[in-house]
Amino acid sequence: MKKIFRTILLNRELNKKMLAVLVDPDKCKGALLANTVAALKTNTPDFIFVGGSLTTKSSELLVEVLKEETTASIVLFPGSTSQFAPNADAMLFMSLISGRNPDYLISQQVQSAMAVKQSGIEVIPTGYILIEGEKRSAVEYISNTRPIPPDKQDIVLATAIAGELLGMHAIYLEAGSGASNPMPAPLIKHISENIEIPLIVGGGITKIDQMLECFDAGADIVVIGTLFETEPSKIPDFVEAAATYSKTMIIDEN
Repeated sequence: MKKIFRTILLNRELNKKMLAVLVDPDKCKGALLANTVAALKTNTPDFIFVGGSLTTKSSELLVEVLKEETTASIVLFPGSTSQFAPNADAMLFMSLISGRNPDYLISQQVQSAMAVKQSGIEVIPTGYILIEGEKRSAVEYISNTRPIPPDKQDIVLATAIAGELLGMHAIYLEAGSGASNPMPAPLIKHISENIEIPLIVGGGITKIDQMLECFDAGADIVVIGTLFETEPSKIPDFVEAAATYSKTMIIDEN
């Protein structure tokens, strides 16, 4: 078993919740890149995810900068084959299992498979489930797939279990980049209590309390990106809050 996924499993066993800061290569440049790196150095999250729904800039260059300037594990969160960067520490090898567009179920994966295999990068097979929000997300537009309504909990669960049975190592519940609201806690709880693999939750989180609610509901990793594109100075506060939450949970269990 490779290093990054082993760390996720060990943290999950210890009930240590994890925070991933999502960085978009197209948006994180110039002053924003400098401010983001400065914030990441102050308090380092568990992971830095690199990627986006529509990315034209090189992910590889951004990964190089982040690896030089921070100590966090860099994990690719690719929206397409063009975002593959072999210098990252690991990669979420995702299939959009909530949609029925074959391009994002398997075609993109086939196109990148040889390069990914030859690179030797750690791969974490991930079932990606898009949940409907109040507005259409970038993922919905780009993938040309319909998200699952959040009140259809059993459909979401059946989709997550299907991903688990197909051999996915993690399930990613996504509310969409820039979502108006975070993932509903009852939905997170319903999924987390009925799967045995790590649960990643992202989209719409703008407050520390919202992140903690996701943890309470059963999310193992919370991903935050859009907020930090305008307020990177808030990264240390979220990192500290996540660490404090986990310390409290571990102490309570003992």
